[in-house]
Amino acid sequence: MRVLIVDDEAPARRRLRQLLAAIDDVEVVGEAADGEAALALAEQLKPALLLLDVQMPELDGLAVAASLPDDGPAVVFVTAHDVYALQAFDAQALDYLLKPVAFERLQRALERVRRRAAPRASVPARQLLVPTRQGLQVLPCTDIAWLEAADNYVTLHAGAREYLLRRTLAGLLADLGTGFVRVHRSAAVALAQVASVQPNDKGDALIRLRCGAEVVCSRGYRAALMRRLADGT
Repeated sequence: MRVLIVDDEAPARRRLRQLLAAIDDVEVVGEAADGEAALALAEQLKPALLLLDVQMPELDGLAVAASLPDDGPAVVFVTAHDVYALQAFDAQALDYLLKPVAFERLQRALERVRRRAAPRASVPARQLLVPTRQGLQVLPCTDIAWLEAADNYVTLHAGAREYLLRRTLAGLLADLGTGFVRVHRSAAVALAQVASVQPNDKGDALIRLRCGAEVVCSRGYRAALMRRLADGT
């Protein structure tokens, strides 16, 4: 397992390197002291895992995690503060370690990374963990009517509620499976929620959902939408 250590404090980086040296299948491929360097090294070195501090000057760890591609390295946050846990898991972190890091706790985090990397059949997600002011909420995927993307965030429209996830639309659709179809560069709909499709002269269309929402389908996605609706898949 190729690991990149990211922390603005040299003693913290040294501590993690010492712990990882005792684990046979781990190789520390580099260290970064700030977020910009972390992104550059992640692109260059292609690590399997970032051990990532949260509080860093300029570009913090949460911003680094949000900037990684969907097929990028796994992220385990390592911080002295527990107040960022909700934001960390919203950023799709696999684990959240508190300093000073215990060896046994680090080993459990690495085991999660190994399980993530193990080959497995692609199974659509049945539910998502979404952040709210009250904490993490379990959202059944069948409740989602449509998805609206902006940069590295996706708004999930579920009835009268909206939830914001720090994901890309492409990455989220890969998890949700064939029950959703992209209808625009920044939008996707649940096929089961489509009530009608009204084409217009410009080649695009207006999708009306069973919940009452209306979503524009751009010309480039219209044929695929109609084919999916006709096939029922």
